[in-house]
Amino acid sequence: MRICIYGAGAIGGYLAVQLHLAGFETGIIARGPHLAAIRRDGLRLRIGGEERVARLPASDDPAELGRQDTVIITLKAHSVPAVVDGVASMLDEDSTVVSAANGVPWWYFHALPGRWLDHRIECVDPGGRQWEVLKPERVVGCVVYPACEIVAPGIVRHVEGDRFSLGEPNGEKTPRIEAIADALRKAGFRAPIRPRIRDEIWVKLWGNLTFNPLSALTGATLEQLCDDDDMVAVISAMMREAQAIGEALGVRFPISLEKRIAGARAVGAHKPSMLQDLELGRPMEIDALVSAVQELGRLTEMPTPIIDIVLALVRQRARLAGCY
Repeated sequence: MRICIYGAGAIGGYLAVQLHLAGFETGIIARGPHLAAIRRDGLRLRIGGEERVARLPASDDPAELGRQDTVIITLKAHSVPAVVDGVASMLDEDSTVVSAANGVPWWYFHALPGRWLDHRIECVDPGGRQWEVLKPERVVGCVVYPACEIVAPGIVRHVEGDRFSLGEPNGEKTPRIEAIADALRKAGFRAPIRPRIRDEIWVKLWGNLTFNPLSALTGATLEQLCDDDDMVAVISAMMREAQAIGEALGVRFPISLEKRIAGARAVGAHKPSMLQDLELGRPMEIDALVSAVQELGRLTEMPTPIIDIVLALVRQRARLAGCY
């Protein structure tokens, strides 16, 4: 299986090293100092007290890597529209795209029975470019759980976690998803195949929708947010609004919001990604994590008063910081 990791960030680097060392023909799309370091010294992964090195094809030009069986997109959601043509240049009619971004995915309504079948979510797929070019029928969904970080160009540190949940949009267990899951397992990951991947998307989204913007607005860590009764009240209100939307779309929430908050509290003094991006002056993942939930609220006619307020505030915070 020829596999390309499109986006050599922390998660992409983790995947690429493990897949390459497991014997898969793996390439990676990267850029800048990170790409230069990978080409010079290999892609290095620090995990479990050791350093693993993968000397693998790396480029900022998809044409150099050529046609792929599977392209795993590990970019943040707001970065994907700009690389659609590059991803498409690596695909043929038999290729699969694994969508591994956080938030509400652009393909969400593909093969979802009901009144909104094939509805397109404008804020995560402006103008429908991903839908038209990448094609939703090529997509396998993925919910990412590991935590990793780039400590220097070409060097990724694994923090915790090894699970990548997979799911076909129609819920079937197809040969292609079984092949991808098998590859991930051989590379040392847990890769369960979920018949209802959207349920898992929403459970993770519950946290991203709330903790990310509130941390960016307050500067608080997960631990600090969860230890403050006033913040927990805001988090809970946002989660209840999101749950109503998800359930209107047919989602089943397997855990309570109290358990979801407790799980975040257990992570400790961690800065969510939106706060990290704000502090580093990088674009923030506001649309896929928050705006999309508001858009789905409008679609399902579910009120989102607290989400609306938090979204307005975090957008303004991001604009003033040059991060939106």
